[in-house]
Amino acid sequence: MSDLLPHLKARGQFFQCTDESNLSAHLSSADASIGGRRLYNGFDPTADSLTIGNLVPIMLLRRFQRAGHTPFVLLGGATGLIGDPSGKEAERALRTEDEVRANIDGQRKIFESLLDFDPKRPNPARLCNNYDWFKSIGFIEALRDIGKHFSVNEMIKRDSVRNRLEGRDHGISFTEFAYMLLQAYDFLHLFRAESVTIQSAGADQWGNIVSGVDLVRRAEGLDDHGNARAIGLTAPLLTKADGSKFGKTESGAIWLSHKRPSGEPGSSPYAYYQFWLNAADADLRNFLLIFTDISDGEVVDLCARHEAEPHKREAQRTLAQHATTLLHGKDAMQHAEHAAQALFSGDVASMDLDALTEVFAEAPHTDHARASLSGDGAPLTDVLAQTSLASSKGEARKHLAAGAISINGRKITIADAHITAADLLHDHVALLRRGKKTWHVTRWS
Repeated sequence: MSDLLPHLKARGQFFQCTDESNLSAHLSSADASIGGRRLYNGFDPTADSLTIGNLVPIMLLRRFQRAGHTPFVLLGGATGLIGDPSGKEAERALRTEDEVRANIDGQRKIFESLLDFDPKRPNPARLCNNYDWFKSIGFIEALRDIGKHFSVNEMIKRDSVRNRLEGRDHGISFTEFAYMLLQAYDFLHLFRAESVTIQSAGADQWGNIVSGVDLVRRAEGLDDHGNARAIGLTAPLLTKADGSKFGKTESGAIWLSHKRPSGEPGSSPYAYYQFWLNAADADLRNFLLIFTDISDGEVVDLCARHEAEPHKREAQRTLAQHATTLLHGKDAMQHAEHAAQALFSGDVASMDLDALTEVFAEAPHTDHARASLSGDGAPLTDVLAQTSLASSKGEARKHLAAGAISINGRKITIADAHITAADLLHDHVALLRRGKKTWHVTRWS
């Protein structure tokens, strides 16, 4: 356990700490046979899934657990009803209790995939909901037992508050102003009820972490050695090497859930695999260290091989395989890998319906009458002109004459330029492609 902090630093998962020397000693003196030290990280239930940016603190919890400590996942059933003002230019829209409960239920499976909740191990991960303790605290009690420990002078110095106070268009309500009291009390409650001594979070939560550590100190005093009883640490906020925001793509955010309870689109295992497969060379080392369990030495060797032969993309494939397996499991990873290989080779006819649906979920599509496939089939020039692949029948004929059009990976010539019922995959889909990469899905019913 004594080498955990150096390990976190080597993996790019350590940024700030309220008392680093105390944390190092605290971890080193822990007994793994009884679950080591206890730490928690809070997650905001603003949606029924989490985005890939939340993977950074989850992987931090995972490393603590692998080192013998006990991670607590704190779901913000109460704080989610208020909303964290950090990084927000305007007041959040308040969510109902039903919305917050649904979001929490949607997020649970993500943690169960990445952390080990097996009660047979000495340090099983734990899920808790801060609504369970806040629901019984009255307003007067909150003012007396929590509010008295906070200085308004100090609170308005926090970036999350000061930025809003300085903005002319948006101020800050007392509701959001008081958010840091609630989050700080989470630490005090978990310290008292569960012997949790460490809080982790992303670097943007530093102010809230300091508030929690300070509240525990004010309420509980120092330990017998004159050290704080509570310690906070943060992981760096992750950006890509080109300076762009991590986790954002042209098609939107990458979600950690495939199917979201709300019915909103998630990210399929295929889309998740592709995100990692498309990682830029400059980001590979950082991503491998943070988002996989591959050893430090293996990462160094893998990056060296990649630098010598980048065209083989071994590092990207390894990253995609390991990251996807961690979240979705080995079967889903292999399914995504097979789909990627089929798409690259053009052998899309071999895909099962689920894989086909995932791979082409974001491709342009059109609906067509199946009756038009009777006889010799539908003229491809007519069909192409109705898709994103050609703007007119004349342009369609030019593409066909040039040999640029394929159906389900099979190249088409002018002589056989028809779509028939025999071309339909799974009895209702035909995949058209112009060139090597431009696809269009036709659906026939």
